[in-house]
Amino acid sequence: MTDFDMNKNLSAVMNACPARLVCLITACLFIVGASWGQAVPRRPLPIIDVHVHAMKVNPSFAVEMCPWFLRDMPGGDPNQQMRAFLNAECATPLQPAKSDQEMQAAVVDAMQRLNMTIVAYGDPQILRNWKKAAPGRVIAGIGVSSPNDMSVKAFTDSLSSGFYEVMGEVAPQYQGLSPSDMSLDGYFAAAEKLNIPVGIHMGTGGNGMANIGQSKYRASLGSPFLLEDMLARHPKLKLWVMHAGYPMIDQMIALMGANAYVYVDLAGFIWSYPQAEIHAYLKRLVQAGFGKRIMYGTDLLIWPKLFETSISIIENADYLSFDQKRDIMFNNAVRFFRLDASKFK
Repeated sequence: MTDFDMNKNLSAVMNACPARLVCLITACLFIVGASWGQAVPRRPLPIIDVHVHAMKVNPSFAVEMCPWFLRDMPGGDPNQQMRAFLNAECATPLQPAKSDQEMQAAVVDAMQRLNMTIVAYGDPQILRNWKKAAPGRVIAGIGVSSPNDMSVKAFTDSLSSGFYEVMGEVAPQYQGLSPSDMSLDGYFAAAEKLNIPVGIHMGTGGNGMANIGQSKYRASLGSPFLLEDMLARHPKLKLWVMHAGYPMIDQMIALMGANAYVYVDLAGFIWSYPQAEIHAYLKRLVQAGFGKRIMYGTDLLIWPKLFETSISIIENADYLSFDQKRDIMFNNAVRFFRLDASKFK
């Protein structure tokens, strides 16, 4: 309440009351009540994270991790042990969850505290547990990266069940496949027919990905241009490119310019690459005119504080206006996923 509003309401109280002493007491109570109302902290503005992994916690993988750890990527030697993929040599490394229960509690707490809704994909039971623990805050997705994952019929039946609302994360790049490979076309056709948005991994997989357990991974298969044939076959498909196709910014801009239904998320590279590089990439997308088609995402794995780490990148982007930040954090996802914005207030 502004000072003007308070004075106007106070005058109305005094004018409406014939007994001046009673009026004075009422007015004092009004002022105190208004002051208390101003002291109550406001609920945070809503956030939608479009890229969260609901995965079982593997204790052997539950290690500390430094944000922006790929700022130092020296080459390795094939005759020597591979340098650790994750870096924990920083002042305050992020702590992993040590169990499924700890991870769920942390995710639910973050969603409630930050007023966040998430689009999550992964283990079906973990997804069900999260949805039950945080009603209305979890949108479930199911991904197919290879025809070996499941049949087109099984995939269509899963989408038709009503539990899954998104096709994602689709990651054929790790299987050595182009997103336009015809072996995947039936799955995209099902999503198009059912009006299901699709999220697909494009771009980098991290330092040495082809040498660290993903021998089929090819950097060239992360080219955004490889989406063109598939999109031409499915003109009504709504698709967002995960990781914003990093680092192929020119191809990403060209693809978005040619395809009005293509959006991007900032997940993964927003907390793994050097901050100057992240900001340069994001700024280029905005400068190119695509500020209305960029969505916030973390690529959350087992480090719950990745929420705050990733949010800080957007909050500290001095080249973005308040409205542009709200578009990235919320408005663009509402539009892309066809959500009702009033349900988030």
